[in-house]
Amino acid sequence: MTRTTPRTTPATATQTKTEAGSEDLRHMFREAMASLAATACLVTAREGDRRLGRTVTATFSLNVNPPRILVSVAATSALAAMVQRKGAFSFAMLAEDQATVADAFAGKTAAERRFEHGDWAQWSSGHPRLLGAVASMDCVVAGEIELEGHILFVGAPHQMALDAGRPPLVWHHRRYNSVQPL
Repeated sequence: MTRTTPRTTPATATQTKTEAGSEDLRHMFREAMASLAATACLVTAREGDRRLGRTVTATFSLNVNPPRILVSVAATSALAAMVQRKGAFSFAMLAEDQATVADAFAGKTAAERRFEHGDWAQWSSGHPRLLGAVASMDCVVAGEIELEGHILFVGAPHQMALDAGRPPLVWHHRRYNSVQPL
């Protein structure tokens, strides 16, 4: 009887060599999260004449009945402070032809020039509404939790626009991708 030894792939060996709190673990976690595909989205808000926004991928559908989404925003950001003061924000899931908008709101464009990218209108609340998005929502804050330097805002949409025929802009392995059927 011949015995075979299971082969260990480099990825398997790497996965088991770190301990909690180590720099290696943080690096591996960052690499693992880069392989998590997510629709590129925007969180925006308006207060008076000032509009702010940020590209986010840490977001998901929290509930259908009643409709709720969850978005993560850096706790020290001006956007988080504005959302807290206003108790509301707008949200857009970007379409695959809106990569320049995603880049602008990811910080590649100065904050005061970000809204020069994309076609904008406004919701009845006054918050920015990105036209041409796969979906966009005007939300009131239904709850928030501050954890690890971020605020998780629960949004309750009260207005929505949907263009389900537009393919989403997907962030995967630190670059934009599109969705293709298998």
